[in-house]
Amino acid sequence: MGNSTKVALVTGASRGIGAAIARRLAKDGFTVVVNYAGTVAEAEELAASIEKTGGKALTAQADVSDPAAVARMWDAAEAAFGGVDVLVNNAGIMRLATIADGDDALFDSQIAINLKGPRNTMRLAAQRLRSGGRIINLSSSVVGLYQPTYGVYAATKAGVEAMTHVLSKELRGRNITVNAIAPGPTATALFLDGKPQAVIDTLTKLAPLERLGQPEDIANAVAFLAGPDGAWINGQVLRANGGII
Repeated sequence: MGNSTKVALVTGASRGIGAAIARRLAKDGFTVVVNYAGTVAEAEELAASIEKTGGKALTAQADVSDPAAVARMWDAAEAAFGGVDVLVNNAGIMRLATIADGDDALFDSQIAINLKGPRNTMRLAAQRLRSGGRIINLSSSVVGLYQPTYGVYAATKAGVEAMTHVLSKELRGRNITVNAIAPGPTATALFLDGKPQAVIDTLTKLAPLERLGQPEDIANAVAFLAGPDGAWINGQVLRANGGII
């Protein structure tokens, strides 16, 4: 089965890193299901641009924190394409505060989307992903850096890494790999928004390669794990961060 018949479901794919992942997997021959929570216009635009360049894409609205919505999305993907081969858990939010100052809403929203969301999709993938499939979770290099104000966000991503390791073992005999990519600072609107230039300059200098990551850098790492060259990588966390940690 070549990539042309394989289906990749990418959560939070309407913009930023998710959109770059969707574009790259489409270029590699995957049919891409572009999941989005709220930004329908951006998702439709991305799917249209993938189709225009000869790829295949479908948009699917679902809040990943809602198990029923995730199940409906999976059903829609199976109805349209017969099954799913690759799951990329990219959807996530980042809200920063010290542990002392962070309110319950900050905690609950990140747990819901960053931790329960991947659990919801992985639970279905464990039951329904086709043999030879790949599960690729997005962690973050804040797991390892552990900077002040990132406590809750880092906790959700550490949880994702733990589930990655455990699920890779639970899927013994299914010929499905489970890995995580942990980006460092990456130049997306979400990341750059509201940061003073001085802060951006400091972050740019953190990596020995002295630049920010680009969404395409992360998409390249995902493409490696999703493609034939990544077949023997399983239960791992790959830090795509230019050498920050």
